[in-house]
Amino acid sequence: MRYVMKERFWSWGNDFHICDGARRPVYFVDGHAFSWGTKLSFQDLQGNELAFISQKLLSWMPKYEIYRNNQLFAEVVKEFSWLSKKFTLDVPGPNDYTIDGSFWEHEYQFVRQGRTVARVSKTFFAWSDTYGIDIIDGEDDVAILSCVVVIDQVLHNEQDD
Repeated sequence: MRYVMKERFWSWGNDFHICDGARRPVYFVDGHAFSWGTKLSFQDLQGNELAFISQKLLSWMPKYEIYRNNQLFAEVVKEFSWLSKKFTLDVPGPNDYTIDGSFWEHEYQFVRQGRTVARVSKTFFAWSDTYGIDIIDGEDDVAILSCVVVIDQVLHNEQDD
């Protein structure tokens, strides 16, 4: 499945849509203005919360928690590296995702158990501020898209610093 997101979509309250390949809205991300740290509600178009993203404050490296049904589901962690950026989507059990590539250019991939399961690419949208996320069938689209949102937030915060 291909999804489409806008680069630097952060606006007042951080509200935005994630669209399908035909640019029809599929998900809505509702940001919480005036909160300590980033807090985002990942929803379907009927307003049902599918995931809640919360920045974990006071951690050495950027860390975000993803909750489902009010239970901690996964953590997105920016790994320490001298030469390149790398992220991990840490989910319970042996199902972690390693995310690496060129983050500033929106060209990176999600690898789980040695297999590429999702790609983020601006290549097809080179003339705009838009990029695509291709996720193979059978993967957890909400978890991967939530992680893409977190990565974009971390990069946006680093650019502002």
